[in-house]
Amino acid sequence: MKNELIIIIGAYGSGKSEYAIHSARSLHREGLDVVLADMDVVNPYFRSRDVREDFARHGIDVIAPEGEFKHADLPMISPRIKGAIENPAKTVILDVGGDPAGCRTLGRFVEQIEQRGYRMLLVVNTRRPFTSNAEEIIKMQESLEYASRLHITELVCNTNLMDSTDESIVREGIGIVEEVSRKTGLPFHHYLALESFEYLVPDHLMGKQRLLMTYTLRKPWERLITKGT
Repeated sequence: MKNELIIIIGAYGSGKSEYAIHSARSLHREGLDVVLADMDVVNPYFRSRDVREDFARHGIDVIAPEGEFKHADLPMISPRIKGAIENPAKTVILDVGGDPAGCRTLGRFVEQIEQRGYRMLLVVNTRRPFTSNAEEIIKMQESLEYASRLHITELVCNTNLMDSTDESIVREGIGIVEEVSRKTGLPFHHYLALESFEYLVPDHLMGKQRLLMTYTLRKPWERLITKGT
C-alpha cells in the first residue's frame, strides 16, 4: 500500500481536525506508519496537537510546536514537517487551517508536496458561515487553492448541528456538496457522522459512504469540566 500525503483543509467549524485525527487512527490500524502534522495556525480551540500524548502511546507521531510553545496560540510551523513530507516511508496527514491565511503555510512546502504527490480534501459543513451553499463553497475552494498554490482533489461532507443533527440535516448537506461536485468536477464520496449519531444518520445516504468518527477534540472549558468530574 502506497504511503500517501493527505492534506485536510476546511473552514472554522467544518470538523476538519476531527477528520484528520480520524484518518490518522484509521490508517494506523491498517498497519501504516502515520505522521499527523498540525499546521493549523488559525483555530486556537480544535487542533490536532491536543492528541499528541494519546497518539504517542499508540505509535502515531504528531508534529506540532513543542516545549514552551506547546499550547501557544501562535502561527508556528514545526521544521520537522518538511522532513515528513519528503519521507516516502511515512503516511503523512497535514491538518491545515481553513482560511487563506492558514493555507499560505502550505506555500513554503509546495515544491516538496508536488514532487511527492498528494490528495487535498476539503471538509465542508454547510451549516457554518461561508459554506452554506454551492456558490460560497466554490468561492472558498478557489481562495484556498490560490493561497496554498495547490489544488483540492476531493470533497468531504460533514454537515451537522452537533446534538441537533438528524438525517434531514445531513441529507441537505450532501445535496449541496453534490451540487458543488457537479459544478467543479471534484469527486465526492464520503460524509461524516459521530458514532453517537450512528442510528440517526444511516449509511449510504444519497449513494454516498458514511464515515463514523469519535468526538475527540474539546473546547478548553469542556476539558476543565471533564477534569473536575
